[in-house]
Amino acid sequence: MKEVIQKHNIDENLNRAVDQAAKLFFNGGVFIYPTDTIYGFGGNPFNESALRRISEIKKRDEWKRYIHLVGNIEILLKYVDIKYEHHYDFLLKIWPNPVSVILKVNAQTKKIYKSDTMSFRIPNNKFCLKLLENIKMPLISTSVNHSGQEPLNSPDVILQEFGKDVDAVFYSEKKSFFVSSTIIDLSSEKPVLIREGKIKFKEILKHFENGDE
Repeated sequence: MKEVIQKHNIDENLNRAVDQAAKLFFNGGVFIYPTDTIYGFGGNPFNESALRRISEIKKRDEWKRYIHLVGNIEILLKYVDIKYEHHYDFLLKIWPNPVSVILKVNAQTKKIYKSDTMSFRIPNNKFCLKLLENIKMPLISTSVNHSGQEPLNSPDVILQEFGKDVDAVFYSEKKSFFVSSTIIDLSSEKPVLIREGKIKFKEILKHFENGDE
């Protein structure tokens, strides 16, 4: 095991932290960072080495799919195939927010990622959005824990447990309510609840039903 290379308090210099995270992303690195929900492992989902490394750190089957953060709908549309017009309007209404949505990917993404679907979210988090604006690609977001264990959200505990396994830890000292995102499946016409998190499913459905009017 190696010593952690970088440790960044994003509250002290946000732009520098974003630049460092972007460099790691494009170089196939793996890092830990705060999101609009819980802390996550980050990396390039189309870099096999980064994807495999995150799975090994989490002790998780590498074929299990992770949530992917994107900066805007335009970036999302490069990877997915949205069949229904009201799905597009629905996503514009619910994002940015801690709601992750499973969508069908387009043929090119399916060929690369070897999956019919991927889970996406536009996060309501300044650090994430600035990083996503920089990289203009999806970013892996998966909880900081070993598979089957509770997610870690204390920077000190995260550094102690995983600091030697990653290339950098980006953290904030600001208090937050750490609740996982709500996950819905929108790969068919109607949304299906997979996991209820920070935002209740009934509140999400209101946006969908209003869009059908």
